[in-house]
Amino acid sequence: MRVNIKKISIKGVASVAQDKMYPMTEEGKEKLENELEDLKMVQRPKVIDRIKIARSYGDLSENSEYESAKDEQSMLETRISTVERMLQYAQIIDNDGTDKDEITVGKKVTFKELPDEEPEEYTIVGAAEADPMSGKISNDSPIAKGLLGHRKGEEVTFNTPGGDMSVKVLDVE
Repeated sequence: MRVNIKKISIKGVASVAQDKMYPMTEEGKEKLENELEDLKMVQRPKVIDRIKIARSYGDLSENSEYESAKDEQSMLETRISTVERMLQYAQIIDNDGTDKDEITVGKKVTFKELPDEEPEEYTIVGAAEADPMSGKISNDSPIAKGLLGHRKGEEVTFNTPGGDMSVKVLDVE
């Protein structure tokens, strides 16, 4: 993983800022690119129109429609900035050089909690594309951190907010 380190001097004080890399699949990157296009080309013009209409209502100090539109604009611009940063520092996951049985970001893992729970299946992805409801967990999650680097057939114990968890890795794809 490549980390960009920049020295920034502010009024003679040097500080170091680390730019976070965002591991993601090619599919995840495309999804973010599509979201960014929608935010800029569809959502932003809608909010600008809402602001124009709200301004036409008169006194802005007591105009809740104007305040609501400005709040929406602020949230929209924050999301645009976040997505742009994720894309700028995207690190596309390439598992070509890894063992097919080794758990890495971008692979689907099937495991069962010991002693005898039902099998669970998750794809480990970067935080930018995590969606637990659709079976995609962040590489920063306790379960993924505990599984990364292990292999099919291994029994693994790791710490989660709910306590220690022991699992048996059934499959890695």
